[in-house]
Amino acid sequence: MKILLITPPLTQLNTPYPATPYLKGFLVEEGHQVHQADLGIELVNRLFSREGLQKLFQRVVVSRQTPAHLRQLLVDQQQYIHSIDAVMRFLQGLEPTLATRICHGEWLPQGERFKGMADPDWAFGALGTTEMAKHMATLYIEDLADFIQATIDPFFELSRYAEHLCLRLPHLKPLLTALSKPDSLLDEWLLELLEEKMRTSDPRLVCFSIPFPGNLMGAFRCSRHIRQHFPEVTVAWGGGYVTTELRQLSDPKVFDFAHFISLDDGEPALRALISYLEGNDDLPLCQTYHRATNGQILFHPKQPGHSIPFKQVPAPDYSDLPLHKYISLIEVANPMHKLWSDGRWNKLILAHGCYWAKCAFCDTSLPYINCFEALPASQICDYMEALMQQTGSSGFHFTDEAAPPRLLRELSREIIERKLVVSWWTNIRFEKTFDADLCRLMARAGCIAVSGGIEVASNRLLKYINKGVTVEQAFATAEHLTESGIMVHAYLMYGFPTQTEQETLEGLESVRQMFEAGVLQSAFWHRYAMTLHSPSGQHPHDYGADPLSQQTGTFANNELAFTDHQKIDFERLGQALYKATYNYMHGLCLDWPVRKWLSL
Repeated sequence: MKILLITPPLTQLNTPYPATPYLKGFLVEEGHQVHQADLGIELVNRLFSREGLQKLFQRVVVSRQTPAHLRQLLVDQQQYIHSIDAVMRFLQGLEPTLATRICHGEWLPQGERFKGMADPDWAFGALGTTEMAKHMATLYIEDLADFIQATIDPFFELSRYAEHLCLRLPHLKPLLTALSKPDSLLDEWLLELLEEKMRTSDPRLVCFSIPFPGNLMGAFRCSRHIRQHFPEVTVAWGGGYVTTELRQLSDPKVFDFAHFISLDDGEPALRALISYLEGNDDLPLCQTYHRATNGQILFHPKQPGHSIPFKQVPAPDYSDLPLHKYISLIEVANPMHKLWSDGRWNKLILAHGCYWAKCAFCDTSLPYINCFEALPASQICDYMEALMQQTGSSGFHFTDEAAPPRLLRELSREIIERKLVVSWWTNIRFEKTFDADLCRLMARAGCIAVSGGIEVASNRLLKYINKGVTVEQAFATAEHLTESGIMVHAYLMYGFPTQTEQETLEGLESVRQMFEAGVLQSAFWHRYAMTLHSPSGQHPHDYGADPLSQQTGTFANNELAFTDHQKIDFERLGQALYKATYNYMHGLCLDWPVRKWLSL
């Protein structure tokens, strides 16, 4: 069968999201003719080009109410038009010699974003001219993105589209209302790109991977176009957003856009769907919704015959993705955040699911967490060698929920034995297994950084959420990693039920001490969200929370409103945590008492 796999706009701009490469690798092995497309990166390349900006500026209408900095950008439009192609080539790694020109002189127009730029010598003294130039070029692109959002398309952001609209969407009406409005210039370009892919690949089945809320609007718009102009083509949806948000779907209107919507792993769902479309009766649909002829929504659950062991899922296939078009961005002057947006990483999964799968805040009831299966180290290295040959890149991001330390030890030994020259980073739990010997071994094998959840940074709360580590253990693990030359980033959380303001500040104090000791290089705080599929969401009273009454939505359902009857100003607290941690990352204010941040 001819199949087209699409990632709708927008996701990361520096590297492909791995869902369609994994599915392509599987489907090609199944004997199908498969094409894949990242419409986000192609749209960005069309937009941020000389021709794209010329057309964009022709569409812009400003008034006296338009902010002055946006009117100034319009005045400077010729500078942007003349420089954009060169800036994009630089960000794609095709013209590195532009770095010095970007950093010095007045070649790049500098808009509102540059006003918040850190002192270059302070921020980039240790990183160098190329990184400083990438940061300045990123600010230049962000100025243009702000202009586009204000004048052309209010839904546009650099790595997401209409995310604020889709973050909490219990009912379809707001999205359908937005879709009923006239297409913007970006919408027109998106549909032109889609038309091109449809004509080239001539698919019978088009599958949209929707990993995040910021991809949902693009999936709706593209699916509607296919249903209107290619009525013989079947449209299917899947991906992370679908899996977590649409498990209680009951609105039949969504099936005006997609014929089939599948939850959880894509491989068994697609194998069953293709069999169904080909008229075979031996394999029923798997974890899939569709609308019957009478308008009723039907759901077909997974059956034993659908299972595909993770070891049988082949390596991802990145062929026919435009790897040369992805752009490296440096949004903030922080070496750890740089990994997320700078450089093209081959994304691989070492193990399906999480080997711990007990944390109270995590979606442990869903298969992507609770169905754990690891690959052998030799098979992972086989995949790494295949991807290096295919993509020409030796950098890897292992996208596991938490990479198993035993597997990392075996993988590190296999990498060293094969003499592979690679760089990699991953997510871990700060557990005692990461001793000094393992961390040194990982560093020898090319590990450059890890991220991991310290979460609440309080021993009472760590036990309460069943994290399985202590603050002292996290400190020791971070110390072993740092001493081995591995950068450490910590995920942190505030607002968990019964977590007092004082406990949050005590957690901030633990973080301050880790930065002061030099065992932590980067950190970020997240506001806790209670989800349907987590232990805390399924049993809120066990965690000191009372759910607030709310009706089940007909479209997306995941986050739950709750109260723990504390009167905490979370906006004020969050701002204090962000400010403090930003300064700690740069070695500043480490001698301040943590409560002082609440008064700023």
